[in-house]
Amino acid sequence: MNKVMLAKNTYLLGKMDDREVPFHRLILAKGTTYNAYLLKTEKPTVIDTVDLEFGREFVEYLSELIDPKEIQYIVINHTEPDHSGGLAALAGRAPNATIVCTEIAVNELKEMYKLHSRSFLVVKDGDTLDIGGKTLKFKETPYLHTEETMITYCIEDKILFPCDIFSTHVATNAFFADEADFDIIEDFIGYYNAIIHPHRRYVRTVINALQELDVQMIAPSHGYILREDIQKYIDLYATMSADTINDKKVTIVYTTIRNSTKKVADNLKKIFEENNIQTSVFNADKSDKATILESIKEADAVFIGSSTKYADMIGNLEDVLKDLIKMDLEGKIGAAFGSYGWSGEAIEVIQDYLNQTNLDVQSTSHVIKTTGMTHVEFPVRVRFTPKDEQLKKIEHSATYVADLLLSAI
Repeated sequence: MNKVMLAKNTYLLGKMDDREVPFHRLILAKGTTYNAYLLKTEKPTVIDTVDLEFGREFVEYLSELIDPKEIQYIVINHTEPDHSGGLAALAGRAPNATIVCTEIAVNELKEMYKLHSRSFLVVKDGDTLDIGGKTLKFKETPYLHTEETMITYCIEDKILFPCDIFSTHVATNAFFADEADFDIIEDFIGYYNAIIHPHRRYVRTVINALQELDVQMIAPSHGYILREDIQKYIDLYATMSADTINDKKVTIVYTTIRNSTKKVADNLKKIFEENNIQTSVFNADKSDKATILESIKEADAVFIGSSTKYADMIGNLEDVLKDLIKMDLEGKIGAAFGSYGWSGEAIEVIQDYLNQTNLDVQSTSHVIKTTGMTHVEFPVRVRFTPKDEQLKKIEHSATYVADLLLSAI
């Protein structure tokens, strides 16, 4: 990609990949671009790099624009190798550069690119960095679409560098959306649906962040740069990530020994109700089975949990599960949970029962394969009484299901 000036001393550089690119188990029929940016200030700064495959080529091209030894900062907004992949080659040629990223990203980059001896600058939400004539402001945007992600804003240029956010997968020589010979909206929405929508709850983070920034240009890491009708694209993200207005219901059924599993159920209920989802909770040992089954029949999602005693479930829960197998539960979400002291076999037995139904049963494997999220786990397994990190685990899982229920798509 030829050098393109976005503002005084601010340049687009990167790699256009016009192949049919395998990406996130998709084939990008229109290819894509890996956009990086050079701010040739008193303290020269590179924002993001290119895919790992093109790292050496990227550095060779960058070297025609600036001696890499002059580079003072390398900003990495997101550690996924299609953006950070050129870092290994660049760091070797830019020994004086400090790597700028979020705290979570530090260890990831060290391990991925053997950068244990390099200097890192950890930035937090709202931090600024003077790069000599320009000022960068950083906003943390976790889970868009991985936990360590941030966005970078140049105050003087009024340019937002949001990495994957607001991207398109199109191999293009036009560079700017307003210069394309077709309407890019379909590709813009397609990218959102494929990459961002599974994390749509967190889009609110970036929408809120943009309210305090005067963004006149959006320079993402894939596809077209946006410099006209900026608000139209921001509004599209806000609309596509909004909750649907409908009455969703969750039924939670559990049995418990010392109330630890009850506490899991109560925390699940709390998260769902915070999302305006009607939630019914039943102790299978204290509630009428017919009432429980009727609630499940009317629910959009079903959580079934038990404590573990001698490698098995407890109480009357198995009777409920046996009846679930006979019911038509198509279109409903199912999930297992429970607490345990040793190995928690009951939770896995519940999962086995759920897998015999036609519920859309949640599993960690499915979540990772469809979203890349590693912080969401199914079944929800809590050892002893839920607290601290285990409460976060419950929250992540409940929030994930709430998003599925409230998704506009």
